[in-house]
Formats: sequence, C-alpha cells, structure tokens
Amino acid sequence: MRTVYELGAGELPERVEALLREGHRLALVAAHHDPDAIRVVHLFVSGPPDTRIELHVRLDPDRPEIPTLAQLSFPAGRFEREMRDLHGVVPLDHPLPRRLVRHFHWPRGWYPMRPDAGAPPPFGEQEGPYPFFEVEGDGVYEIPVGPVHAGLIEPGHFRFSVVGETILKLKARLWFVHKGIEKLFQGRSIAAGLPLAERISGDTAVGHALAYCQAVEEATATLVPARAQQARALLLELERVHNHVADLGMLCNDVGHGILNAHAQRVREHLLRLNQDTTGHRLLRGGVVPGGAALRTLPDPRRLTEIGADIREITDLALGHSTVRDRFTNTAVLSTRAARDIGCLGYVARASGLDGDARIAHPFFAYDAQLDIPVHDTGDVLARFLVRAEEIDTSLALIKHLADGLAPGAALAPAVPTLGPGMGTGTGMGTGVGLVEGWRGTIATRVELAPDGTLARVKPVDPSFFNWPALPVALADTIVPDFPLTNKSFNLSYAGNDL
Repeated sequence: MRTVYELGAGELPERVEALLREGHRLALVAAHHDPDAIRVVHLFVSGPPDTRIELHVRLDPDRPEIPTLAQLSFPAGRFEREMRDLHGVVPLDHPLPRRLVRHFHWPRGWYPMRPDAGAPPPFGEQEGPYPFFEVEGDGVYEIPVGPVHAGLIEPGHFRFSVVGETILKLKARLWFVHKGIEKLFQGRSIAAGLPLAERISGDTAVGHALAYCQAVEEATATLVPARAQQARALLLELERVHNHVADLGMLCNDVGHGILNAHAQRVREHLLRLNQDTTGHRLLRGGVVPGGAALRTLPDPRRLTEIGADIREITDLALGHSTVRDRFTNTAVLSTRAARDIGCLGYVARASGLDGDARIAHPFFAYDAQLDIPVHDTGDVLARFLVRAEEIDTSLALIKHLADGLAPGAALAPAVPTLGPGMGTGTGMGTGVGLVEGWRGTIATRVELAPDGTLARVKPVDPSFFNWPALPVALADTIVPDFPLTNKSFNLSYAGNDL
C-alpha cells in the first residue's frame, strides 16, 4: 500500500525527520515537470509490513528551491545534488553543493531533464579540472587510477592520497557513462520501456525489468497471476547465483588464486547456458514481461544440485587456503554504523550486520520458510565473500522450490497492461512503484504514465547509487594493493549508478 502526502516545501524537513526516526528509509527522490510547477517526490519505505510513503512538494518553476535534507540523510544529499545537476532544482543550504553528475565540461545553466532543455549545447573545458580534495604532508603523494582501465570494466576515476602504501583518503569520481536513461524512457509505450529497463545495468536484467514491471502494473491496476509471480521469483534467484559465482572466483583471483577463479567461471558458464535454456538469453532477458513472465524451460533439479556441490567445493577450497583467508580477513572493514549512516543495501549492508532485504520487507511472492537471509557483522572482505557464498546456497534451494508446480510457456504472460479511463492524472492513479531485491540489493523504480498510456516519467535507482560512497570509507587506512580486492568485494555498477 502506497500513501501519498502533498505538503509545502517548509514542512518537508520536519516530516522527513519523523519518518527517519520511525525507521523508514529514503528509497528515491524524483523531480517531475508538471505544466504549472516542478514537483519533487520523496519515496520512503519500510517493512515488514510493506510500507511506502510518498511526499510530494510543488516548487515554483521559475525559482525551484527546496530545503536540503542532507543533514538528516546522507542519501538525500546525494539525490539533491543529482536533481540539481539534471533538473536545476536548488537544495538550499546544502553542505556540499558542488556537481555530482555533471562533469566540468558540461556547460553551466543546461539541465537536460528540463522540458525546455533543447539539444545539448557545445561542451568544453569551461571550469577546469574536478576539484579533488588534496591531502598534504610529509611523504604524501597521489595515485590516479582511471577513468580508462586495463580491463573490461566501465570507466571510473579513483584518486588515492597515500603515505608509503597506506591509503589516507580515496576519492571516487564516476558519471563517465551518463546515457540519459530517464529521458529515453519518456514518451515510450510500456512495452517499449521494458528493453530499456533490462539494459539499465546489463548484469541485472531481471532485477530492473521486474522493478519496472511492478511499477507499471501498479500504475495500471494490473493483477499478476500467482504462477507468474512464482516464475519471476525463480528468475531473480537465477540472476543472483550467476553473478555471485563470478565474483567469488574473481575475489580469489585478486589474491593470486587463479585456478579457483577458473573453476568459478566454468561454473558460471554452466549457469549462463542454463539461463539461455530458461528464457532464451544468457542474461535472462525476456523472462520478466509486463503482466507476467515467460519461461522456455525449467531448471533441472539434479543439475542445480551438481552446480551447488561444485560451488561449495570452490568456496571450501578458498576458505581453507591460508593465503586467501588471511587476505580477506580484516581487509577494508565497513562498520555497521558507517553502513547504516551511508544507507548501504544488499550484501554490502548484510556483511556489516544490517539485515535489510526487499524479499522480506516488500515481498511480491510468499517465500514461506524457504528464505534464509545470511548476515555477518565483521564488515570486511571475508564477510562480503561469506554472505555471497551463503546467498548462493539459499538461492539454489529457492530455485528448486520455486520450480515445483511451474510449467514452461508463454501462458504466464498476458497482454501488455493498458491505462484505464481517468488514469494518468494527479499523484495517485497512473503512478506506481516497484521494489525488488536484486542481486546487489534493493532496486526501486517509480513510474508515472501520461493520459495516453505512454511513459511520462520513469525513475530507476540501482543499489549501487547507495553503496558507492561506502567504498572509500572501507578503504581508509588500508593499503593500495587492497584496492582491487576491496573493489571486487563491493562490485558496484557504474552503469546502474550513472543513468
């Protein structure tokens, strides 16, 4: 159930403080350009029971200003900076008002999400280099890494301030892959929005597609068949497993155990072929559709048992090797307090003692007693490795359970939802929210439909947006050689962060 409140800008801080005090979490902030105002939507969630509260604030389009919430919520401060960069909404008295998304070659005064933005103006070096915080002192030097890397990863710039090998401070500079995803959604049909949702972050096709579909289904009052929900839950776990397996192997590789990585990637290849059999795509695209799901085949339980035994052997060998365990233990510790203050999600949060999971807080399917959420509290690389390994066991058991009673075929996918009379206006009907526990953490997507049933506004939020700020915190007082290992233990999405 989603509750919507409209309030004045001056009322916002007090209302938000109360919601945070009551245990709600800020899931997203989205700006909307209505005909007579700029409307800012703050979505707060909590659960169980599944609770969703929206605060709508209308601003003067000629002077769009809103009180900052940065002193109350770290994620809110980052959403506000993003909103200023893309929409021109000014967060008053923000403690860190500099750009977040817009690199310094983006021209001043151009806000691409505004309806009057027009074509992109010429870009140039108008404001000089990014103002990295400088650490000074005897023996302090800087190591710049990226944004172009030697491997296949996406671009990100990391600036290390170092004494000897000890990292005093790390600054991550992202947003090199801004694609205008939110703008690309506008004006599309619901069906045409699905392929875009699947590609927000390529390794999370199911998670983002499902959050998008849940949002449009709420907006159109579409009921999804129980079997389709069951199939969706199965696909979500298949996606979780193949990503976790790949990362377990690469973590071993980062401490010099390449043979374990080779075996992990061998298992991942089996899983990708299983995905191909299940939906016709190795990354499970096409499995989740508006109104339902589509399966070509179902996973063979015996094959899943063999894969599970294979993965457990790899993890046992890794944790039984003194070099691997020693390098993982007490490396890049993210404390419970830091994870909570930053607003971390998913396995990053669960490795630091926070047990949040949308499958429990915001369930779309009755998991019964099959869902066992692993939580560790040491907050180091070892904890993040263990959470991932234990989640694989849980997911494989879930997949077997969820496959029971399902039958392959397109019968699970009814016609694409359509907008009914009178929907697509105001702040209630024609709007919807999807909350899904993707493999990295909770994905939130909010949709508003135009009166003709097309997408007026889609705001997706990948958990990486919440987790990226935690990486520099975890790396403080570690050593430079720990960076690749720590970065992989977080494994955050560049594309999902930068829409």
